[in-house]
Amino acid sequence: MHEKWMNTAINLAKAAQGQTSPNPAVGSVVVKNGRVVGMGAHLKPGEAHAEVHALTMAGDLAEGATIYVTLEPCSHHGKTPPCADLIIEKKLRKVVIGSVDPNPKVAGDGIKKLKNAGIEVMTGVCKDETDQLNEYFFYAINEKKPFITLKTAMSLDGKTASNSGHSKWITGPEARVDVHRDRHLHDAILVGVNTVIKDDPSLTVRLIEGGISPIRVVLDTNLSIPANAGLLHDSAAPVFIICGKNADVKKEEYLNNLNGVTVNKLNTEAVDIKDVLTSLFNSDIHSVYVEGGSEVHASFIQARAVNRMVTYIAPKMITGRLAKGVVGGSGIETMEDAFELKIDSVEMVGTDMKVIATPKGDE
Repeated sequence: MHEKWMNTAINLAKAAQGQTSPNPAVGSVVVKNGRVVGMGAHLKPGEAHAEVHALTMAGDLAEGATIYVTLEPCSHHGKTPPCADLIIEKKLRKVVIGSVDPNPKVAGDGIKKLKNAGIEVMTGVCKDETDQLNEYFFYAINEKKPFITLKTAMSLDGKTASNSGHSKWITGPEARVDVHRDRHLHDAILVGVNTVIKDDPSLTVRLIEGGISPIRVVLDTNLSIPANAGLLHDSAAPVFIICGKNADVKKEEYLNNLNGVTVNKLNTEAVDIKDVLTSLFNSDIHSVYVEGGSEVHASFIQARAVNRMVTYIAPKMITGRLAKGVVGGSGIETMEDAFELKIDSVEMVGTDMKVIATPKGDE
């Protein structure tokens, strides 16, 4: 029975995935005498947590009830009061928790506070599912860097564009919609400046049902991004441009004065991926969807800074020695140097194949 109610809480949290960062997605259900008397989800950072919504709905029926929550109730004062204190105040009998919060500000303190108040606490119910719910948040909190999804799309012979550079569209419409759904679930989408110069992409979420566009991140060592690039002026989502220390100061000033655009100048001449990850984490970015060109992909793979690879393979043969491949760079000398992955799943999305793989050793 505990699994039934926890799954209800998980589904509530899933409905708000992609819109709560930098906070985790959380769902909560209050049950009394075998029936639901309150439910809620965290909907937006800075606003009421899932437990608050559920307990508000339950009202006086919360006393003596059981509350199911996908993540340990917070115990500290942030932008909202501690949920553990509210549970104690409402005199609930039992708290059933999916995942323990890895955030050092909580990390078991919420559970300890509830137990000290005489409330029965059960943890680990549907833990695999609740951990998966906040995979990006947990990784970022523990590793102090964002979770990286590297997405590629290619023909059956491994090409991303023809020998003339033409690339629209390799995959079909269903795969492109799938990509937009993944964009919505990440905090940021990242490309290199050459992609901006060549394609002038908007890098937004365009779904019939809506969706939140992530922060657009452009790696641009010398600030060579065109002044008229569409993403600099559309105000659809913030833009972070990361450049090297020798980038033109006047161009930097111009860009910083644009609405929603921020230039982050690193202390190195080249844009180092590890420095990029640190910069993004310090900006509360917990997950990044990398959609760069072959050289950006190579940089992330060479830095071993990839947590998941998502590859769409179209049933097309582009051919040609000059046609672009998925990953550039200088390549490896021997097979022992290869970036090894394990295939997690293969599925058809429309007419295209979607392959998800993770680095070996990251199980």
